[in-house]
Amino acid sequence: MAFWCQKDSYMQEFDTSVVSCVPAELKLENNGKKEKVKGFKVKLKDTILFPEGGGQPDDHGTIGGVSVLRVMRQGPEAVHFISSALEEGQEVHIKLDWERRFDHMQQHSGQHLITALADAMFGYKTTSWELGRQRSSIELDTATVKPIEMEALEAAVNEKIRAHVPVAVHLLSIDDPAVEKVRSRGLPDDHAGPIRIIDIEGVDANMCCGTHVSNLSHLQVIKILGTEKGKKNKTNLIFLVGNRVLKHAEKSYNIEKSLTSLLKTGADEHVDAVDKLQKTVKRLQKCNLSILREMAVMIAQNFKSKLDRGKFFSLHNKDGDNEFMNIIANEIGFQDTVIFLTVGEEKGAGLFLLAGPENFVTEFGPRVSELLQGKGAGKSGRYQGKANSLAKRAEAEVLLQEHSCNLTAGEE
Repeated sequence: MAFWCQKDSYMQEFDTSVVSCVPAELKLENNGKKEKVKGFKVKLKDTILFPEGGGQPDDHGTIGGVSVLRVMRQGPEAVHFISSALEEGQEVHIKLDWERRFDHMQQHSGQHLITALADAMFGYKTTSWELGRQRSSIELDTATVKPIEMEALEAAVNEKIRAHVPVAVHLLSIDDPAVEKVRSRGLPDDHAGPIRIIDIEGVDANMCCGTHVSNLSHLQVIKILGTEKGKKNKTNLIFLVGNRVLKHAEKSYNIEKSLTSLLKTGADEHVDAVDKLQKTVKRLQKCNLSILREMAVMIAQNFKSKLDRGKFFSLHNKDGDNEFMNIIANEIGFQDTVIFLTVGEEKGAGLFLLAGPENFVTEFGPRVSELLQGKGAGKSGRYQGKANSLAKRAEAEVLLQEHSCNLTAGEE
C-alpha cells in the first residue's frame, strides 16, 4: 500500500477516518532517556504522516487536534501512537508538521542525488545512510575519498539542482521487468503491495518508501562538509541540504561574530588567536599546579609546627585537586591524625579526602560520602571520591571532629 504522503509528499492537511484504536504502551525518548508511555495505537483509512522507513524518521503532526508521538510501519499499514483515544469510524483531520517533513524530503532526495553521482563519477557505492537531526551521512564502500573528489561531487550535485531536474514517483508491480533495472538494497521482509520507484530524470532510479521533492531545484543547495573514517574500510560522507545549509551558515556567522568580539581579531586570525590562548593557558595551568603543590606542603608544615595542633585537621580549597589533597595528607601523616579535605565550589560539586587511622576511616568514610551526596572508595587509611554537593561539608566536619576527639581520648 502507498500512503497518501507517498502519493503527494507536499500535502499538509488531510481528512480521513479511524479504522481502529487500541490501548498500548511504547518506549519514547525524553531528554535522551527512553521511558514507557501509555497511549493508543491508531490505524487510519489513509494518512499523510509518514511512518519511519528507508532511513527516514517518522513525521510529526496531529490527528483531530491530538499530537502524534510516533508513526510506525507494520507491513502495509501505518500505526499512529497518540495519547488520547479516538472512536472507530470517527472522521478526523490530520495536520502535518511541514517544517520537519520538508527538511526530511530535502535530506532524503539529496542523499539519492549524492549516492547516484558518487557511484557514477567514482564507483563509490552507498552501503547505508543516516538522516540525523543536525547533519546527515552516507556510508560509502571505500576506505578513502580524496578531497578533490568531494569538491567535484559537490559541484556536480549542485549543477543538477540548478538544472531543475524533475523527480517522479512510479509504482510498479513486483514482477515488472523494470524493477530489475533500478538501484536497490533490497525489500524489507514484511513488504506488501507495489514497488515504489523514485526517478530522478536522467540521473537515478531507486526503490524507496520515503518522501521526496518533485524537482531537484527544491533542494536549494547541497553542502558536503567532509568525510570521516567509517567502519570496516568504509568512509562516511557528511552533508547538509537546503534549509540546513542556511541554518548552518547563520550559526557559523554568529559564532564567527562572537569570536571576533572575544578575540579582538578578524575571522581569518581566529585559529591562530585560539592557538596562542591555549598555549598560554597550558603554561598558566602548569604554573598553577606548581604553586598548589608548594602551597600544600606549606599548609601541612604549618599545621605540624603548631604545639597545640590537636589530632584533627580540616581544610577546604576551591582550586585544589586530588594531588593537592594527597600531598597535605602525606606531609601531615595520618597514622594518628584525622584529616578531612575538600576541593571545589563551596556548595557545588567537588572532591573529598578522608585520611586517618584505618578503622576510623573505614567507619566514617561512607558516612562522609553520603553527606556529600558522593561516591568514594578507600583502603589503607584513605577514603576519597567525588562529591555532588559540598553543602553539608560543615556537618561532615563536626561529625568527624567529635568522633576523632573520642578516638584520641580512648587511645590516651
